[in-house]
Amino acid sequence: MTENTAAAPENSEEAKHPGFRIQRIYLKDLSLEQPNAPQILLVAAEPTVEVEVDVVVNRLSDEIFEVALISTVTAKVDGKVLFLVEVKQAGIFEFNHIPPEQIDPMLGIACPTILYPYLRSNIADVISRAGFQPIHLNEINFHGMYEHRIRQAQEAALAEAKGSLPN
Repeated sequence: MTENTAAAPENSEEAKHPGFRIQRIYLKDLSLEQPNAPQILLVAAEPTVEVEVDVVVNRLSDEIFEVALISTVTAKVDGKVLFLVEVKQAGIFEFNHIPPEQIDPMLGIACPTILYPYLRSNIADVISRAGFQPIHLNEINFHGMYEHRIRQAQEAALAEAKGSLPN
């Protein structure tokens, strides 16, 4: 005969181990505009492409966060917009028993790294479906992007502190 000695999960040591879980990855918003079609489609010049990517974090509860990668891809020919794609790729992430000082880097580095392949795929797909050669975005160093944001925030706080000091 065996005894069941398992405690309830909330009382066990296992329940207090750090945990990270992806609850869901989803396409939150997608927009394609071709404001100068059809005339611009007849121009036989190579387009210039601008890509912007940003990370937005929204706390849903103490342990659950939505992280969204927001990207705008603009292609222009002769200074006129050929197409404009705006995408918001998001995910819901759960952090259990993770120290607060470790959550911010995970939200700024690990979560965007998980979402980025989905964002790239959706952008390439919608551009291709619009009748253009797909644009495959380059890899992004989210660690470097996170460090840059931290430096900017520190510099802004320092400048604000210096500005509030009496002369």
